[in-house]
Amino acid sequence: MEEQPIPASGKSAGSLPPKPVARLSAFTTEEVERQLGGRTRDIRLNIELSRLLRERTWPQMSKIIRAWMIWVIVLDVLTLCLNAFLLPAGTVMSMLLPASILPPAAVTVAVVFREQRARWLQATVLLVGVFFILVSVALVGVATGGEFYERHLTIMLFVAVTAIVIFPVPLRWAMVIGAYAIGIYLLFQLRNPDIELGSAVAGTLFFASGIGATLVARRTATILAHKTFLLELRDRSRLTDLSDANARLELLARTDPLTGVANRRSMMETLDDCWQEAGNSGGAAILMCDIDDFKCLNDSLGHAEGDRGLVKVAGIIQSSLRDDRDHVARYGGEEFLILLSGAGKHAAYAVAETIRKRVEAASLPNPLSRVMPNITVSIGLATTKRCKSISAEHLQRQADEALYSAKAQGRNQVVAHADSE
Repeated sequence: MEEQPIPASGKSAGSLPPKPVARLSAFTTEEVERQLGGRTRDIRLNIELSRLLRERTWPQMSKIIRAWMIWVIVLDVLTLCLNAFLLPAGTVMSMLLPASILPPAAVTVAVVFREQRARWLQATVLLVGVFFILVSVALVGVATGGEFYERHLTIMLFVAVTAIVIFPVPLRWAMVIGAYAIGIYLLFQLRNPDIELGSAVAGTLFFASGIGATLVARRTATILAHKTFLLELRDRSRLTDLSDANARLELLARTDPLTGVANRRSMMETLDDCWQEAGNSGGAAILMCDIDDFKCLNDSLGHAEGDRGLVKVAGIIQSSLRDDRDHVARYGGEEFLILLSGAGKHAAYAVAETIRKRVEAASLPNPLSRVMPNITVSIGLATTKRCKSISAEHLQRQADEALYSAKAQGRNQVVAHADSE
């Protein structure tokens, strides 16, 4: 399937500004690799790749076509104005009617290409519009006669060649424009009273060979543009895969592999970020949560059951957080650190009690615990109304002290630090 070639400005499809593209399907990725694995001259884009290329090149194609239409209008008007000064009034008047065909045709094409429309509509409007533009240029010379007859037919061919070279459209569209030009030239040269039949045919063949060579060059440019586009798709696909792999590695580096919550390193970074964002206005609370008699659990039921208990407790803590502002991390072996952004003392205590009660209600076995034969947690909390008035490390130490108090007072309870605001 034919598609857009390298634009005349010298920029290939691969040199366009980056544009977000959805991840390629496995089938499309395989097709890209298959096309690049063969010979360059055999590259043919399938329907999906053609669609991706159209989306990629549409903004540039639209600008180029509209700019060309404006150019031919300006050229048409300037030519008429210049002839009005240089030629007799009768000659100029004979040019006006055929020259008036060009501006409406060019304006119609420019308007249609202001936004992306159906493929068939774009093709129809462009090809019909170019046809009337070429006919208009040729008729100016035919209506005037004399030296203008041959001159304007040559100008018409020049206009057609510029369209073939500049328009970043499918090759078959360019071939239609070339056929228009040769057909119009031959038709009017056969009617030219100043040349013989043989000269008309010879001239047509000469210009046809030139347009044919231009189309062959366009085909080569189109294939190279397709290859550039395929290389870009492959590179972007590989870059996306690499980015995904790096993101997964980063997630693994920030996540506790057993419980799935953040690890200590990640929580330290989160604490620093939250403290910088909160400044003077925001408050925060830190909870230090520790599983009671966790060593007894490992000794009595084994480390596998201990790991299962850690995972269950981590899940309970996560489900007890208020929203995305709250964070939990596995801080040590059986210890979790919880950050509650913007939470006051009462709100923090409510979250801590919810966690404690849910862990107790889960009835996870810990037969040798000194509290009850199930897993329980002790929680220490510390709060501040202004993060800038106290460091994150200091607030954490307060939460640790409160946790030790909870342990000393019998475990399975929540204790707030005395200095919490």
